[in-house]
Amino acid sequence: MLTARILLLATLVAAPAATAVPAFAVGKTAGAAAEADFDILREAIRANRKALVAANLKLTDSEAQQFWPLYDRYQGEMKGVNDRLVTLIKDYSEHFTTITDEQAGKLAADYLAVEEDRAKIRRAFFTDFTKVLPGKKVARFYQIENKMDAVIRYDLAKTIPVVEE
Repeated sequence: MLTARILLLATLVAAPAATAVPAFAVGKTAGAAAEADFDILREAIRANRKALVAANLKLTDSEAQQFWPLYDRYQGEMKGVNDRLVTLIKDYSEHFTTITDEQAGKLAADYLAVEEDRAKIRRAFFTDFTKVLPGKKVARFYQIENKMDAVIRYDLAKTIPVVEE
């Protein structure tokens, strides 16, 4: 079981780096192939998220029956927010060497809106999760989600250059 967890975590760590680096390396010339690769990697991350949650959230059969459909709805709503973040990263990757003050300000404002929406979704689903799981399991679920997000964000932070002044 520990090996499966390590493998899943390694996949979560490697996939974001693979998605971010090509965007900076090839810029606008990547075309449809890079977009397809990006989509494949996003789907791999989503699938591995679910597997990692399953491996670390010990659910009874009854809990699982109620939790997984709710989790799928939760991930469906998070997909829209995550797709907006991906769009921002792509936009930045295409313009980071020539970005204007106005573009940088808009990207920052859009990023903050994405983060607000992510928190709203988590808050909205919290009540639903507490209806199907005990409090400790809900807390553990959110901890698992936060840890996966932290790994992905750390990896992205290593690959996304800071705006030059």
